[in-house]
Amino acid sequence: MAGGWTVFHDLGEYMATPRVGSLKLSPDGTWLAATVQTLSPDKKKYLTSIWRIDTAGGPARRLTRSAEGEANPAFLPDGSLLFTSRRPDPEADPGDKDDDSKPALWLLPADGGEARPVAVLPGGVGGVATAKQADAIVVSAQVMSTARATTDDEQHRKERKDAGVTAILHESAPVRYWDHDLGPDQPRLFALAAADQSGQPRDLTPQPGAALREQAFELTPDGSAVITGWWHRDPAADSYAELVWIDVGTGQRRTLLSQPGTTFENPRVSPDGRFVVCTHETLPTTENPPDCTLTLLEATAEHTGTDLFPGTDLLPGLDRWPVDAAWAPDSHTVYFAADDHGRRPIFQVAIQTREVTQITTGDKAYTALHPSPDGRYLYALRSAIDEPPVPVRISLVNPNAQTELPSPGLPFQLPGHVEELHTVADDGEPIRSWLVLPDTDTTEKAPLLLWVHGGPNSSWNSWSWRWNPWLMAARGYAVLMPDPALSTGYGQHMLARGHLDWGDRAFKDVMAATDKAAAHPAIDGTRTAMMGGSYGGYMANWIAGHTDRFKAIVSHASLWALDQMFTTTDEQMYWWGQFGDPLTNAAQYENNSPHLHVKNISTPMLVTHGDKDYRVPIGEALRLWGELTRHGVEGKFLYFPDENHWILTPGNATVWYETVFAFLGQHVLGQPWQRPKLL
Repeated sequence: MAGGWTVFHDLGEYMATPRVGSLKLSPDGTWLAATVQTLSPDKKKYLTSIWRIDTAGGPARRLTRSAEGEANPAFLPDGSLLFTSRRPDPEADPGDKDDDSKPALWLLPADGGEARPVAVLPGGVGGVATAKQADAIVVSAQVMSTARATTDDEQHRKERKDAGVTAILHESAPVRYWDHDLGPDQPRLFALAAADQSGQPRDLTPQPGAALREQAFELTPDGSAVITGWWHRDPAADSYAELVWIDVGTGQRRTLLSQPGTTFENPRVSPDGRFVVCTHETLPTTENPPDCTLTLLEATAEHTGTDLFPGTDLLPGLDRWPVDAAWAPDSHTVYFAADDHGRRPIFQVAIQTREVTQITTGDKAYTALHPSPDGRYLYALRSAIDEPPVPVRISLVNPNAQTELPSPGLPFQLPGHVEELHTVADDGEPIRSWLVLPDTDTTEKAPLLLWVHGGPNSSWNSWSWRWNPWLMAARGYAVLMPDPALSTGYGQHMLARGHLDWGDRAFKDVMAATDKAAAHPAIDGTRTAMMGGSYGGYMANWIAGHTDRFKAIVSHASLWALDQMFTTTDEQMYWWGQFGDPLTNAAQYENNSPHLHVKNISTPMLVTHGDKDYRVPIGEALRLWGELTRHGVEGKFLYFPDENHWILTPGNATVWYETVFAFLGQHVLGQPWQRPKLL
């Protein structure tokens, strides 16, 4: 296939490959709005644009094009497309252009013509929700906490800018999230109608505090109410997210679901407007790991007498974590995906009987589920370890009869193949892995790379652009991708095996998988290395302090000193709930902290980290690197001042891979060290 092998041998071509990110189905079901990342003209960043993918087939067409990019597609009932963009208003005064422009809400008419802005807010437009049966829109936007109206917000921002003030006064936690500071503004919800040319959205949630941070929201079909998660955060007590109903006409708010120690989020309203389904996560404690299910409740204002009120577990017999819930058009069935033994199949559940059925099979992972209006098909993004995300049409009569829909990107010819590997841990637990093997023209056995996933509650089951095993296979490596203790898709007992035992339990699991892979006839078990990011980086550090069997270890965005990490991360309350207060539960931290084993490390290590990583703050890497050098461990530290938990920009991602290739080449393949030319 054109462009197949060269993509994985040429990092420039790999970085330039278009990447499909999300889907939204038009109201008539004839096309999908797909967000696609492509390189900017100067190749320094990725831009997101919106493409049209016809559900009946035919070539994909790019709909939007600007130097600023577009995101968050949403449809109005007439088929008009909404999206957010920082692009300038073509009718605005050129002198009003702001170099620090915020995203506005734009509308592309269904019958053609130019896109026009429909909502401009000083803090920018974030999320977008539309009603299925009404000309109603709700958007989220950042607003200064002191502002009573958007005019106040604009004035306050101007005063801070003119005075050169960037300081933020915090009175509660958290203060950061992933890669950005929180405050001095807070998210609020605003209502508007596309037909209203006044461009003055109504504030539905004045003074919400931090309640709406990172919350998904959805409008009822008639546009009369918006349903959203509503955070209550208290560092000294339980933090939890309620599910609330907000009247679009009056702004009146009432609570639908509330339980300390539990989050109710990601609401989905049934097409008939009667029911809401939402994710229900039980937060971790020192006794139990987290758990997740779907909760169903009636969306009506009053109890109608059914057994579905006030909320019921929709999946009482399913020991899996559901994601991407979507209603069938008849409002009788909910579709969802869930990790399952290294895959992520699609399931359906009947809301009256709560009978769950798996409807797809095979080694695939599905996201972005969208049932067709006639109920005949599901549209989704499908991927796998050996398949990048591609839009597909799934017949609900025969779900294994799937049609790939044309989308941007190269068809890939992979430089290898993937096998499934099974072994048994020391406690008798089955451990399964994916093993990527290179296709080579020689009889030489391949060196082995062990990759441990992040999370820790996740699974190797889908394509990754950031950690792509095929780039390693193209260079002759075999890549082992195990799902040890704490992985999802194997039931709660798999999480419980590693709960509060992050290091030793997972270490024994991945070592058992490594032993099995090293005995593979195509692998040279004497040439092994290990890599991991986030929790996988934690495991890299733990492994370095507990064995010298690896020739090299790459530790990215890694946890090093747990008492330090859990008091500086942006999600302190989540981890404190699980591990306890480090001052009063010090033994728990000491039993799991890799830094206490630094004297045992002899394996060369490559440490990589971004300074804008607030989930695993840069202090972890600085302390790790300082202690490695103080103890004479051979290694290198690749530092990214402008990157976050992931290395995202094309240039930095290229340098990251080049450095990894060179470091592994030196210590695993015996090649001379070759410093990447741009470092």
